[in-house]
Amino acid sequence: MGIMEDREKRTKWFMEDRFGMFIHWGLYSIPARGEWVRGDELLSDEHYMQYFNEWNPVDCDMKEWARIAKEAGMKYAVLTTKHHEGFCLWDTKYTDFKTTNTKCKRNFVKEYVEAFREAGLKVGFYYSLLDWQHPDYTVRGDMYHPNKNRQECCAKEDERDFNRYLEYMHAQVEELMTEFGKIDLLWFDFSYEGHLGSDWKGEELLAMIRKHQPDIVINGRLEANGESYGSALTDNPSIFTGDFTCPEMIIPPYGLKTPSGRPVPWEACFTLNNNWGYAPFDLHYKSSSQIIKKLVECTSKNGNMIVNVSPDAKGNIPKIQQDILAEVGVWMKKNHESIYGCGMAVDLPKPEWGRYTQKGNKVYAHITPDEALGAIALPGLKGKVKCARRLSDGFEMRMLTPWVAKEFPDCEFMNYSIPDCFSFTVDKTPVEVIEFELKEDQ
Repeated sequence: MGIMEDREKRTKWFMEDRFGMFIHWGLYSIPARGEWVRGDELLSDEHYMQYFNEWNPVDCDMKEWARIAKEAGMKYAVLTTKHHEGFCLWDTKYTDFKTTNTKCKRNFVKEYVEAFREAGLKVGFYYSLLDWQHPDYTVRGDMYHPNKNRQECCAKEDERDFNRYLEYMHAQVEELMTEFGKIDLLWFDFSYEGHLGSDWKGEELLAMIRKHQPDIVINGRLEANGESYGSALTDNPSIFTGDFTCPEMIIPPYGLKTPSGRPVPWEACFTLNNNWGYAPFDLHYKSSSQIIKKLVECTSKNGNMIVNVSPDAKGNIPKIQQDILAEVGVWMKKNHESIYGCGMAVDLPKPEWGRYTQKGNKVYAHITPDEALGAIALPGLKGKVKCARRLSDGFEMRMLTPWVAKEFPDCEFMNYSIPDCFSFTVDKTPVEVIEFELKEDQ
């Protein structure tokens, strides 16, 4: 099989599950000014080591994290095993800069894998290609390294050997691929000028990963970053495109396809507030309603959505984040059939009142309460509906053109009750979902 055929086979489960949890957690949870705090504030090695010496997340309970994800309706999760800071959450053999060398002495990657598997969730690893701790990672001329402006660090550039760093990075990835059983997803972050594809010895890296985990789904950031999808949207993608693109903090305006019309798997990644890492001062939280509506939008465009949580330095997922996800879970419990295994309703135009998703001969209308006024026009469904039921409770919807809509014979109409043109009240829900079973000849 070719690259595209392999991609479609590997991502089948991924594009059916639709909804996942991202977990950003590391030493940056102590200064609590976002995951880029060391790079943004150009913190020295000495300054940052104080956080390593302090690290002791006594409250961390991975089973509780898994419970939160599962009850939110999420099907998979991705944990930051190592972020740009270089701090490793497992007992790696290749550095002392790891959790098992801190006060807590714990292997959090092992705990995460065991807890999330036990909860029935698929497990994924985030691994940063950058490493601001490693002595051989590029400093001079690197646009992101926190020591880039320190003359004493730049002066040692000739002593650095980037190939030694690549050996280290490849060895760590192999640990992650071999020490924790089957891993479902690998999320690399990220490529940039001077560090793209082959610069990471990406061919050898991918070959090694596929040898150990042939079915693993890999994102495309060996080739690109959050701003670009690299060659993924072409009909001749490179080996570095991986299996899916990952637009960051944006939902594409339409479903992603190659020029020949082949769907491209994608996953929109979002924070709950405006930071990936723990930032208690940042109270700009998205509501559960926003998360639900955006999950629906992603599904309607053949995409996934992964939502980030940011545990604090003691290992607690903030209550406000738990509460938002719990509210999402209430909706998902009743309406998940309109998300899991669903995708774009190819032959139906986007309606004014919300979005369609489709799975086989089932079409799901996602209606925002503000649009629930009088009979609802259903573009593209004229004469195609066998029956219609509200998904949350099985309530029968009447398919009847009201007397005030006789001038629109090309449109099907749905009615909540009688009289068929009057206003009505719907449950207080972010999105009302109606399931339409289509006639067999449709």
